[in-house]
Amino acid sequence: MRNSAGIFAKINLVQMRLLLFLSLLFYSLPIMAQKNTMSTKPLRVAIVGLVHTHVHWILGREKKGDIEIVGIAEPDRELAGKYAQQHGYSMELVYDSMEEMINATKPEAVLAFNTIYDHLKVVEYCAPRGIHVMVEKPLAVSMEHADKMLKLAKRFDIHLLTNYETTWYGSNKKAYDIVNKEEKQGEIRKIVFHTGHQGPVEIGCNKEFLDWLTDPVLNGGGALTDFGCYGANMATWLMKGEKPETVSAITQQIKPHLYPKVEDEATIILKYKKAQVIIQASWNWPYSRKDMEVYGVTGYVFCKDRTNMLVKESEKAEPHAVMAGDLPADRNDPFIYFANVIRGKIKMETYDLSAPANNEIVMKILEAAKESAKSGKAINWKEYFKE
Repeated sequence: MRNSAGIFAKINLVQMRLLLFLSLLFYSLPIMAQKNTMSTKPLRVAIVGLVHTHVHWILGREKKGDIEIVGIAEPDRELAGKYAQQHGYSMELVYDSMEEMINATKPEAVLAFNTIYDHLKVVEYCAPRGIHVMVEKPLAVSMEHADKMLKLAKRFDIHLLTNYETTWYGSNKKAYDIVNKEEKQGEIRKIVFHTGHQGPVEIGCNKEFLDWLTDPVLNGGGALTDFGCYGANMATWLMKGEKPETVSAITQQIKPHLYPKVEDEATIILKYKKAQVIIQASWNWPYSRKDMEVYGVTGYVFCKDRTNMLVKESEKAEPHAVMAGDLPADRNDPFIYFANVIRGKIKMETYDLSAPANNEIVMKILEAAKESAKSGKAINWKEYFKE
């Protein structure tokens, strides 16, 4: 009987412990759920400007619960209304000015789809308020603007990212890994970029885009700025932040009847210590393209588009086609990447494609290229930038 009593006592003790555990679990579930909700709460973002047609990327983006558009600043009500019909957002989100919109909606971050000239204005207003900023490429119209933006971002400790379409190409990331991690072709000796299209008028860009894209003040140039920045950005990344020794450029105005104020053809040559980079930026290609060729000591990697690649590892090896996969889900488009950087889930490397240090070099390359095209001389980097 005593043994039976002991057994029952042990069973009761186990039951009591089980009931206590279940009770604690029951009461902790709402708290755990709340914490989980808070950690996955969408990033509150606002859009400044609708005149850059890359804005369709965010307006037409599938709702994933990672970001929430809380406001849009666009004084052109007709343009805002047209896009509202196209994408289904409420006109109640639209404000006439950036200042009014930010004060009313209190966003955590801003996406700038205005003119390149007005990027500075966005950072000047947002940085002191602790609002993170992502601008469309390039960072600024000039090194003077870029320097002010970078100093503001550093002073007020905000993230300042620059978005390029090519950042999200799986092929470019694969090429970086082959060249810089697997080192199958040896050191980089030459990179050739082909970037551009038939021309913004020819491909049917809308008036609101053309009005500033073809203006040397509002865009900082023509094809050199518009498409030269892609090659400068990827070259800086592939070369791990190395700065060129000299920058040379030639520009042409092949279609002055369409682009009377800016160049529509540009070739930039960057001379590094042991490599050359050639950037062919054009509004005269027979088709749209953003492709690159990376040559090492023994082989090459060609990125034909965002997916298709051709790799040759040595003189004797046959070239073989490679299909690049998508980037990881936490960084496969600019908006999830921006959100994860802000949330601290992704730490940008110094010369990552979106990072400030990379895009400071990009701006200096573009500035030197403009000066070279104007003077007809190669620009010595250290002398020109006093480095």
